[in-house]
Amino acid sequence: METNKQGIYIEVAEQLHERIQNETYSAAQKLPSEYELAKEFKVSRLTIRKAVDELIKKDILIKYKGKGTYIMTQQQKIQSGRGGLQGFTEAAEAYGLSSKTHVIEFELVESAPDSILKALELSEGDKLYHVKRLRLANDEPMTVEDMYIDEKYLPTINQELASQSLFGLIEKEADIAYSHQEVEAVLVNEEMSQLLDVSIGDPMLLVHSVTYSVTGKPLLHDTSYYRADKYTFKNTLHRFK
Repeated sequence: METNKQGIYIEVAEQLHERIQNETYSAAQKLPSEYELAKEFKVSRLTIRKAVDELIKKDILIKYKGKGTYIMTQQQKIQSGRGGLQGFTEAAEAYGLSSKTHVIEFELVESAPDSILKALELSEGDKLYHVKRLRLANDEPMTVEDMYIDEKYLPTINQELASQSLFGLIEKEADIAYSHQEVEAVLVNEEMSQLLDVSIGDPMLLVHSVTYSVTGKPLLHDTSYYRADKYTFKNTLHRFK
């Protein structure tokens, strides 16, 4: 198998992940040893080690010193943050789901709530795009995004492009680095009931986030509503001894 060493560990990692997803390896099971996997995949133990490290980074495997590597128990909901900072399209693809976007509102505005202007370090009169979208995975409504983006980071956008990956469009102008998020539990109101196809009064997740460039410049302010029965936020805490 090891004909092209560069990047081969990614292929091994993907095959190991596939085995976990189809339950060839079950949750909490100990992974076969590096020696056994190297022999099976016909690669070096270093390649296996790099593949395992890749899955550890993604919180799919966990290594216990002196005891081996184990498969982490995975939740069944879509997990925001499992693969780091990702847009909805990227997260859906990571789960093998198709994604769709319905643009509800798209406009260039010169005013926004003071809290948003402050978060984006803008002043009254500065232009920014207001984009509200319904996101679907496998044709099932999952989240409603209500976003404000500094105009200069979307110089070529129009309503059609607003249905595409906004992260992808922004990254043509600036490198996205990180996002600060605050998550709270709220109840579904009439508007969200209709958009997300859930009952009024059901619990849902409301997420306020500001996304920044590598230089610390705020790029995007997002207030998103997530179905609590389909979505969860991933934050794995490791115990250090």
